[in-house]
Amino acid sequence: MQEILSQNEIDSLLEALTTGKLDVEEIKQTAAPSPSRPYDFRRPNKFSKEHLRSLEMLHQNFARLLTSFFSGYLRAAINVEVASVGQMIYEEFMRSIPSPTVLTIFECSPLEGAAIMETNSPVIFPLIDLMFGGPGSASDKARELTDIELTVVRRLYDRVLEHLAVAWHDLYEINPAISTIESNPRMQQIYSPNEVVALITFSVSIDEEPRGLMNLCIPYIVLEPVISKLSVRQQFLRQSGGPKDEEVKWIKHWLGFANLNLDVILGEAQITIRDFLNLQDEDVLILNRQLDQDLDLYVEKELKFGVQAGRVNKSLAVQVVSLIEGGKEIE
Repeated sequence: MQEILSQNEIDSLLEALTTGKLDVEEIKQTAAPSPSRPYDFRRPNKFSKEHLRSLEMLHQNFARLLTSFFSGYLRAAINVEVASVGQMIYEEFMRSIPSPTVLTIFECSPLEGAAIMETNSPVIFPLIDLMFGGPGSASDKARELTDIELTVVRRLYDRVLEHLAVAWHDLYEINPAISTIESNPRMQQIYSPNEVVALITFSVSIDEEPRGLMNLCIPYIVLEPVISKLSVRQQFLRQSGGPKDEEVKWIKHWLGFANLNLDVILGEAQITIRDFLNLQDEDVLILNRQLDQDLDLYVEKELKFGVQAGRVNKSLAVQVVSLIEGGKEIE
C-alpha cells in the first residue's frame, strides 16, 4: 500500500518545486517503484513453498513412525515431532550444528548423493542409556561416542532409516544405507558450501521432557530427480491412480480370512400355532416357492445371490447361479 502524504508534506513539496530546490526528475525516481528486487546468488531458492510443504507432510509421517518405534523399542515414552522445514545452504547448516554431535551420513539409492541425519548430544545419550537398560539420563559433559556406543548407534539408525524408507514409499522407493557415522561437523565437507539443502528439524522429548533436536539434511541434488513428485498435483494424481496390484493382492489375501454368516431361505409357509406344535418327522410343508425358482442366499442378512440346492458328496450344498443387486436379479 502506498504511503499517503499529509497536507504539510504536500505544501513542502510544492514550495520546493517553486523555489527550485527539488528536481522534478528526482521526484519521479523517488516515487517510481523499483522494477527489480535484490537476489542473493549465494542463497538461491530452489525449493518452492509447495515443495517444502510436501516435505513437511512426508516427514510428519516419518515422525509418527519414529515415535512408535522408539517407544516400543526402548520401552519409554518418546515423542518425535516436526519442528520446522526450510532451505539453506550447506555451509550454514554445518555452522549451525554443535560439536561434538552425531552425524549419520547415508546413501538413498537409487537416488545419487548422500543425506545427513544429525542428532544432538542431549538426544543421543539418553537413547543410548535406554538401550543399555538405564533410565534415559543425559550426560552433562559433551563428548564423542566410544567405539561401543558407535556400534550401538549404528544398529539403532539402521532401524531408523528403515522407517524413513517406509515414510517415503508413497513418494519414491528408496533404500537408505549408512555410509559412516561421524562426530565432528567441521570435517564433513561432502558438498559445496553453497549447495542448497532442505532441512527438516525434529524435536525429541522423553517422558514429556524436551531433550533436543534431530536434523535431516537432504541436498537439492539428491532430491532433484523426484522434485516434480513433491507438487500437490502430482500427489493428487498418485492418490487418484488407484491401488497397486500388490496392494490389491494383499487386501484379497487378508479378506480371505474374514468369517461371514450365510443363510439360505428355502421358502415360507403360513401355519397355525396348533399345527406348528404338532409337527412330526416326515411331515410335509407347502412352501411359497416353485420347483424351478432360485433360493435366496443372504450374506450377513443382506440378500446377495440366487442359488440352487444340491449335494457335494454326502453333504447338502447350494450352487450360486445369479447375483442380486438392489433387489434385481442379474444372471
